[in-house]
Amino acid sequence: MSRAEPVPASVARRPSPLWAFGLLRNEVVTTLRRWRTLALLAVLAAVPVLVGIAVRIETSGGSRAGGDGGQGPAFISQITNNGLFLVFTSLAATLPFFLPMAVGVVAGDAIAGEAGAGTLRYLLVAPAGRTRLLLTKYATVLAFCVLATLVVAGSALIVGALLFPLGDLTTISGTRISYAEGLGRALLIALVVAASLVGVAALGLFVSTLTNSGIAAMATTVGLLITVQILDQIPQLHAIQPYLFPHYWLSFADLMREPVYWDDLVHNLGLQALYAGVFGSAAWARFTARDISA
Repeated sequence: MSRAEPVPASVARRPSPLWAFGLLRNEVVTTLRRWRTLALLAVLAAVPVLVGIAVRIETSGGSRAGGDGGQGPAFISQITNNGLFLVFTSLAATLPFFLPMAVGVVAGDAIAGEAGAGTLRYLLVAPAGRTRLLLTKYATVLAFCVLATLVVAGSALIVGALLFPLGDLTTISGTRISYAEGLGRALLIALVVAASLVGVAALGLFVSTLTNSGIAAMATTVGLLITVQILDQIPQLHAIQPYLFPHYWLSFADLMREPVYWDDLVHNLGLQALYAGVFGSAAWARFTARDISA
C-alpha cells in the first residue's frame, strides 16, 4: 500500500473561490452592520425626502422652483410635472458632497479601522494574503458606492411617486419619452453616479493604508475631497480642473438628452478609472510593504 504524499503547504493554503466569496460577503455584512454605515445611509435616504417636501411646500404656496436650463440641480424645475425628476435632482444634490463623503468615511476606515482595533493581523492569517484582503476591502467599498446611490435613488422614487404626478417625461432636449424608459434612464444614471465614486473610493483606501487611526483616515479623505472640490471651482485653475476627479461628476445629466451626449460621460468614467488605477496601485504598494504589528 502506497503512502499518501504530503500536500505542499502552498497548495494547502491556497484559498478556494468559495472562500474568497465568503470573505467578501463577510466584509460587506460587517460594514453594513456598523451603526456609522447605517447612519450614513439614513442621511442619504433623508435628502430626497427633504427636497421633495420643500418643493411641495414651495409649489403649494403658488411659486415654482427655478432652474438653469437642466444642468444638475436644475432638474428641480421639473419635479412638479413628474416625480421621477426627484431622482435626478436628489442624485445631483448628494453627489457633490454627501455621497462622496459617505464613501470616503467607509473607505478611510477600511484598513485603518482594522489596524486601530487590533484585528488587521488576524485578517491576514492564511489563507488570506495582503493583496486579497486589499482587493476585498476595495470591492466592499465599491459595493457601498452602489448601495448608497441606490438608496438615494430609491428614496427619491418613492417620495416622488407620493408627492407628485408620474407619467411620460420631457428630456432636456425637449423630446418626450415614456415613463418606463425614464425609469431605465434613472437606473443608468444611478449606476453612472456610483461609478463616479470609484476614484474617491481608491483615494480613501490609499489614505487608510497610511495610518492606524480610522478617524484620522476618514477625516483626511473627507478633507482631501473638500479641497479638490474647492480647486475645481477656482477659475484661475481651469487648466488642471479637467484632471480633478469631481470635474465631470454632473455629466450624468447628459443621459437625459436626446440623443445622449457621451463625451463628458466617457471623460468622467475614464478619469475615475485612472484615479482608481493610480491610488489603487499606491495602496497596494504601501499595504504589501507595511509592517503589521497590530
